[in-house]
Amino acid sequence: MFDRLIAYLDSIRARDPAPRSRWEILLYPGLWAVGLHRVAHWLFEAELYFLARLVNHISRFLTGIDIHPGAKIGRHLFIDHGFTVIGETAEIGDNVTIYQCVTLGGTNPANGVPGKRHPTLCDNVILGSGAQVLGPITVGARARVGANAVVTDDVPEGATMIGLKARSTLVPVETWLKDFIPYGTPCKEPCEPLGGGSRVEELEGEVALLKAQVAALLAREAPEPEPTGTASRRRTRS
Repeated sequence: MFDRLIAYLDSIRARDPAPRSRWEILLYPGLWAVGLHRVAHWLFEAELYFLARLVNHISRFLTGIDIHPGAKIGRHLFIDHGFTVIGETAEIGDNVTIYQCVTLGGTNPANGVPGKRHPTLCDNVILGSGAQVLGPITVGARARVGANAVVTDDVPEGATMIGLKARSTLVPVETWLKDFIPYGTPCKEPCEPLGGGSRVEELEGEVALLKAQVAALLAREAPEPEPTGTASRRRTRS
């Protein structure tokens, strides 16, 4: 048991540069919330619901973190700072990181799998501060949810979700998983030649065409010059 605690403290230290020692981590509210939840969850599974709720309320009073006794939590959950709410049917995998003011909440109880109202987080997920993950959805392994994002649909493995309503950034993970994408950005060719090659020539051709079109427009709109004889006759009459 002592070895498991040391491993848990080291996993938090690996994700948080602030603590100078393991002793500091022992004061983290997230660590106490998870520890008290283990007790509450054991009582909940033993159908001692009142005692489980009592431990839950004591934990919330001490830490500012509300984890329902029925929630299932894997190894090495790191809740940084607190003020987080985790619903009854939420399931959390291993090595998940949750920052402050996050909600793993429910939507309509009639949605999804009967009885399942809260999200499932797979291993190594990171939820940014203020993120709201709602409903019986699944957040894939290694996925990232940005600060204040609202997620109501399944998140593919490795995706990064931002915004309200949350959307994936840059390249959809389904595309990323199929082929290699240089610099994480889609391009015309799977991997363009060194120096740009044909793509540079194509762009230079487009620029030349645009220059020719601009020159033609300027020439069409310019006033026509008067004949030389007309100007001299005007001076003679004056």
